[in-house]
Amino acid sequence: MTTVSLGVPEPILDRLPADDETAAADMQQTVADWEQRLNRAIEDADDDREAAGRVLEAIDRFEERYETYDELVPELRAWGQSPIYAIAWRTLYADVIAQLYDHDDLTDHLERERNARLVQDGIRLQDL
Repeated sequence: MTTVSLGVPEPILDRLPADDETAAADMQQTVADWEQRLNRAIEDADDDREAAGRVLEAIDRFEERYETYDELVPELRAWGQSPIYAIAWRTLYADVIAQLYDHDDLTDHLERERNARLVQDGIRLQDL
């Protein structure tokens, strides 16, 4: 399986407040760290299925974090706070997930692994 490359889309960076340069740098460093960890996990895997499983676990964590930030947006608005950072991070998580699924070599493996997990979970639930 090939390695992945990730980045922070310019539209996300453009939405951040102009006077805060640290948020953009934090996002870029975070995405670079994710890319490095994912590539290491892919390289350390014994086969493509194990690599896809590791990437899928990361996607699951990204989805959880997306949901956390999504729930935080109305809460911040209710308290009269700006949700711009929560919106930016929420959008970043969604975009990184999309970037991972855009890797042609990875997409097929991710779909197979997700389907295998659904079947496995379904079998376990029926056995209860």
